[in-house]
Amino acid sequence: MARTLSVALVALVALGAGIAGTATFPAARADATTGQAVVRVDSGPLRGVVTADHRSFAGIPYAAPPVGARRWSAPQPVTRWRQVRDATRPGTSCPQLGPGGSVVGAEDCLYLNVTTPTVGGSRLPVLVWLPGGGFVTGSGSDYDPTRLAVTGGLVVVTVNYRLGALGFLDHPALERTSSDAGNYGLADQRAALGWVQRNIARFGGDPANVTLAGQSAGGYSVCAQLTSPAAAGLFQKAIVQSGPCGNALLTRATALSRGARTAAELGCADPATASACLRALPVSRLVGLGADRVFTSTGRIADLPWVPVAGTPVLPRQPLEALRSGAAARVPLLMGTTRDEMRPFVALDHDAHGLPVTAESYPAELAAAFGDPAAIQARYPSDAYPSPGLALATALTDWGGKLGSCPSLAAADAAVAGMRHPVHVYEFTEDGGARIAGFPLGAPHGAELPYLFDGSFDGPGNPELTPAQQRLARWMIAYWAAFAATGDPDGDRDNAIGGGTGPRWPAYRGDGRVLALASGPDGTAVVDAGQAHHCPFWWSKANP
Repeated sequence: MARTLSVALVALVALGAGIAGTATFPAARADATTGQAVVRVDSGPLRGVVTADHRSFAGIPYAAPPVGARRWSAPQPVTRWRQVRDATRPGTSCPQLGPGGSVVGAEDCLYLNVTTPTVGGSRLPVLVWLPGGGFVTGSGSDYDPTRLAVTGGLVVVTVNYRLGALGFLDHPALERTSSDAGNYGLADQRAALGWVQRNIARFGGDPANVTLAGQSAGGYSVCAQLTSPAAAGLFQKAIVQSGPCGNALLTRATALSRGARTAAELGCADPATASACLRALPVSRLVGLGADRVFTSTGRIADLPWVPVAGTPVLPRQPLEALRSGAAARVPLLMGTTRDEMRPFVALDHDAHGLPVTAESYPAELAAAFGDPAAIQARYPSDAYPSPGLALATALTDWGGKLGSCPSLAAADAAVAGMRHPVHVYEFTEDGGARIAGFPLGAPHGAELPYLFDGSFDGPGNPELTPAQQRLARWMIAYWAAFAATGDPDGDRDNAIGGGTGPRWPAYRGDGRVLALASGPDGTAVVDAGQAHHCPFWWSKANP
C-alpha cells in the first residue's frame, strides 16, 4: 500500500515529479573555524553547510519578492544585505496546492539552491535544474542534487519559479505594462540564469559552461528558453527530460482569451481596472485554478491551464519551428523520454477509481482523446495488450500530445536538421515494478529522476535501487556530467567519477535510433524508438 500510494503521489504532482515538501540537507561537519562556509555573492554574504564531500547553500534570493505591485511584473533586483545571511535551509516554495487542497508556499518565493563538491576545481561545469510539476506545483528544493554534484563533479543549481496563474497568466491589461505577460515563470528562470552568470564563479562554477536542464514542465521550460531571444547566451548546453519540444505551447490568442475569462471569473472583468483588481486579490484565490485538468491522461500540453505562451516577445516561435528553422539557441542537446510516460495518468483516471478501461469502453476512450478512433484502434487493438488500459496508455504515450515519444523524436529530428549541433537522445526503459491499483506502470513519467537525484520524492517504484539499478544510476550521472562538461555524454569518459561509465552513446542521426537506459545486462543499448512507438503512423496523421 505504501509503495502504491507513493507512486500515486509522484504521478499526481508530476508533469515532473515536483513533490510538495523540502529536501533535507546533511548537518555541517565539525570544522577548525566556524564549521560552515561563507560565500559573498553580489547581494551579500551567505553562510551555507559544509560536509565531508559537498557544500550546500539554500534559500538564496535571486530576485525581489514578486508581491504587491510586482505581482505579474518582470523580476526585480534583490535588496542587498550586509550581515551574513543564513543559507542552510530552502526558501519558501511558490504558491501551489498542497495536501488536502490547502495552499502552501508564498509569493515571496524566488529562491535558488547551490550544491558543490567540497573537493574540485575552481571552474567546474554548472547544471541549472528547473523543476517539474505541470507548471502548477514543484520547487527546486524537492531535488537533493548532492549525489549528482559530488559524483559528477558539478555545481548544481535548483530553482523556484512562479507557477500557475501567478507565473503564466496573460491578459491585455498585463501586456500593457510588461513584455513578460504570460511568461513570468520563464522570466524568473531567466533571472536565475543571470544570477548564475554573475555569481557562480564564487562557488567554483564556470559561468561560461552552464547547462540548462529540466524534466516535464521543467523540460518544456528548457524548450521555451531554447527558443527565447531573451535567454541567448545564458547557457551553453541543454537537457530536456520528458518535455517534448515537438509539442506546441499555448498561443497568445488562446492565452489572452483564457486570461480575460479568468479575470472575469475572479470579479475583475473591467479592462480599465483589471490589472489593479487582479493584483489586489488574495493569493489563495489564484492558486489551483484549472488544476483538475493538469494530471489527466487526455489532451495536449497546450490544454493545461498554465503553460508558456508562444507568439510573444519572450517566446516568438513555437519550439519545434525554432529548432527546425535554426532559430533556436544553437547548443548541444541531450533529450529523451521514459518508455511508458502516460501509464500513471491512465491508472489515476481509471483504475484508481475502480473503473479500469474495458474492451467495451476502449473505443470511447480513444474517441475522447483523438476524435475518430478507427485507425488508432486498428493500430492499437485492445486484445493485443495485456489489458485495454495498457493499450490506451501505449497509444497516448506514442502520440505524446501531452507527454511521450513521437513529439520528442520529432524535436530531435528538427534539431539535427536545423541547429547543426550534436543531439543525444535516450529512452529510459527500466521497469521499477510499481503499480497503481494493480495497473503496472512499467517505466513511467518521472521514473528516471531517482537515478539522478535524491530528495523529498521517493520516485515511481524505486524507493531503493537494486545493485544493478545503482550501477545504472552511476552510468547516468556519468553521462549527464560528461555532457555538462563537454557537450558529449561520452566526452569525459577517461575522467569519470564514481564507478565507471556505460556503453558508448552515439549522436542522434535523425533515424529514430536512441540509447535505451535500463539496468539489465542488455538493457543499455541503441534501439529503434521511432518504430517501437509507431512514429511514422502518428506523423502521417499530422499529430492528431
